[in-house]
Amino acid sequence: MLSPQSKIVSHINGIVVGPLDLLAANTLRVPCSTWNTFFVDTVEGLQSLLPEVRHQPLLVLGGGSNVILKPVFPGVALLMRIGGIDYLPIDDADVDSRQMLVKAGAGVVWDDLVSQTVKAGWSGLENLSLIPGTVGAAPIQNIGAYGVELDQVFHALEAVRISDGQVVRFSKEECGFGYRHSVFKEALKGQFIITSVTFRLTGAEFAQCNTRYAPLNQYLDDHSIHRVTPEQVRKAVCDIRSHKLPDPAKKPNVGSFFKNPVIDEACWQALHERFPSMVSYPQEAGQVKLAAGWLIDQAGWKGRVSGRVMVHDKQALVLVNHEAGSADDILSLAEEIKNDIRDKFGVTLEIEPQVYPQE
Repeated sequence: MLSPQSKIVSHINGIVVGPLDLLAANTLRVPCSTWNTFFVDTVEGLQSLLPEVRHQPLLVLGGGSNVILKPVFPGVALLMRIGGIDYLPIDDADVDSRQMLVKAGAGVVWDDLVSQTVKAGWSGLENLSLIPGTVGAAPIQNIGAYGVELDQVFHALEAVRISDGQVVRFSKEECGFGYRHSVFKEALKGQFIITSVTFRLTGAEFAQCNTRYAPLNQYLDDHSIHRVTPEQVRKAVCDIRSHKLPDPAKKPNVGSFFKNPVIDEACWQALHERFPSMVSYPQEAGQVKLAAGWLIDQAGWKGRVSGRVMVHDKQALVLVNHEAGSADDILSLAEEIKNDIRDKFGVTLEIEPQVYPQE
């Protein structure tokens, strides 16, 4: 077993090992040092490595786009680089003849997968265009945008169990998906490392594109697009996101920082009487989802600067590390916003990104 704080530069079964400053491995660009850092590029390499590191705290990073890293992580960082996008033969897949199963390695850049599948004539991922990060991280929080969530096109995933290195397959039902949630965030947290995800996509000629999300629908109307294709939806989503959301390479951020809160209808009715223009979306079981960005904007936070960090001036849901701030700077600003929203609206916000190390 590797000893804590030993810094090794070597090559173990296809895995490059060595010390690495994680500032460039997270889109918030906050500094973080670890005892050891490993680049994982094969399942077999990961299985060989686990006996050496499984008894230490593990930090698994893909694109680092949904994490807030404290200055020191007292353990081992695994940077996921397992690649590959495979289209599975229909003969081997229990799918409709109009569909295709597409399997992607956990280290594949998410938007590269979206771009490739749309160009290849397959529909299902186009609404999820330009979401930062990698494929392996996507199921953990059941990513979603513009009216679509990952679980709607999810088929299965494979993950390596940390305790014994075995590869385990998870069906959609076994993943326990919910709004920005899966079993990998709670019940199975820290027990598995996702290595691949398989999606069930539909041929573009048979696709019924989801354009119900208001900004997307408005964009299509403004551009007189009436017979919508997956490629047009992707372009629309990319244009909207590029206009509203800052590029992490230029303005370090983790995208949407807060989850959209879900409340019951009685609470919504009381709020709606006070704020008739409040943005909301009806959900199942008499619940209503509120737009966290609208709440933060209405509370006057959009564009506000707090030391080395700030709320983005075009999208109040995004916090930007504009002057080399730290994790504590970001979390302090987030706490101020949460307290203010609770005071003004009686609504409790939750942050989307995961904080490491966890307290």
